[in-house]
Amino acid sequence: MKDIQLYQQILGLAAPWQVEEVTLNRKAQEIEVRVVCTERLWGCPECGQRMEVHDYDERRWRHLDSCQYQTFVRARVPVVKCPEHGAQTVAVPWAEKWGRFTRLFERLAIDLLQECSIWAACQILRISWDEADGIKQRAVKRGLARKARQVPKEVCVDEKAAGRGQDYVTVVARVEAGKPATVDYVGDGRSQESLDPYWQQWTRAELAAVEAVGMDMWDPYFQSTLAQVPEAARKIVYDPFHLSCHMNKAVNEVRKAEARELLAAGDTTLQGTRHLWLYGWENLLEPLASRFSELRRLKLKTARAWSIKETWRDMWASFNAQEAKDFFQCWYSWAIRSRLAPIKRVARMFKAHLANILTYFDTLLTNGPIEGLNNRIQGLIKKAFGYRNRERFKTDILFHLGGLDLYPSQ
Repeated sequence: MKDIQLYQQILGLAAPWQVEEVTLNRKAQEIEVRVVCTERLWGCPECGQRMEVHDYDERRWRHLDSCQYQTFVRARVPVVKCPEHGAQTVAVPWAEKWGRFTRLFERLAIDLLQECSIWAACQILRISWDEADGIKQRAVKRGLARKARQVPKEVCVDEKAAGRGQDYVTVVARVEAGKPATVDYVGDGRSQESLDPYWQQWTRAELAAVEAVGMDMWDPYFQSTLAQVPEAARKIVYDPFHLSCHMNKAVNEVRKAEARELLAAGDTTLQGTRHLWLYGWENLLEPLASRFSELRRLKLKTARAWSIKETWRDMWASFNAQEAKDFFQCWYSWAIRSRLAPIKRVARMFKAHLANILTYFDTLLTNGPIEGLNNRIQGLIKKAFGYRNRERFKTDILFHLGGLDLYPSQ
């Protein structure tokens, strides 16, 4: 009798539900709590029309463990036969419809799945991999259904490698002041069609609320945003870090070409110096700084390319877009007269996209938030030892980084 009262309180049951019997199976290390329903009139779960119980459905749910024993709840759940909606199983207070776990068990499982690998969570919870994966998928589906339909003011777009070779997913991050960035969307590939569905979930009138879209210089993302978002040409912001990557690549191309020329003449000056030229001047520490100073005094082409690259970085200290534009004109004049083909190519590319480079000074938006999320996605890949199933990969990203309300309702 005391066991019945105890589990009546533990499960938080009230009329017409009550615990009828508690059974301990020491051999199986299980406790089964049998619950009965005393009500004969029930409302249809769809329309609420009240009617007599038509039948009962015997069901069993896994609950939180009682000490070292796995605990299960068993009940004959009433089934009503609605003239409009047919046979309907009524909702039970301890679990969601069609669930095989109680709400409290799923909450614990979600917490564990967020903190450790799915394998480790299975070992702790004593459930199968498929059961854990089902909990995760239901949680994401639940979270997406609850997610408010709100157009973000600022977003960042980037691709993330999903496997070997040219295998990518498109990731869109929602950026809000004072809040951590969250993944708003994950699409297959990195084409224009990969990003279009994200914008198409809203009307053009709603998308007018978007203020800034951060991205690298990947043209399919640019074209998708340009086609879908009103006045996108003045809202797209090219990320300063990715622009610097283009400059670093140009400097490295100059170094490789010059190193080959010097080596042909028996000069090994530039051998083993690749990483030196990729440093910012403020990051060079001894003894690298001393060696680098010696290299710069040799008046190498690579040193000239490095100086142009470092001067480009100074543009981001401008106070506004007009000052940055004036700075760029001077820098471009120097770069285009440098007689260094890789530097000239990048300078022309920057000039062609200058309008969306200067938008940074109006928004101060960078791709930093989404780069941080990409690092965390890489952590998920390592923890899972890779993903063979693309949909599970996308589900995991939203489960861990989507900022969704994953828990079952109480």
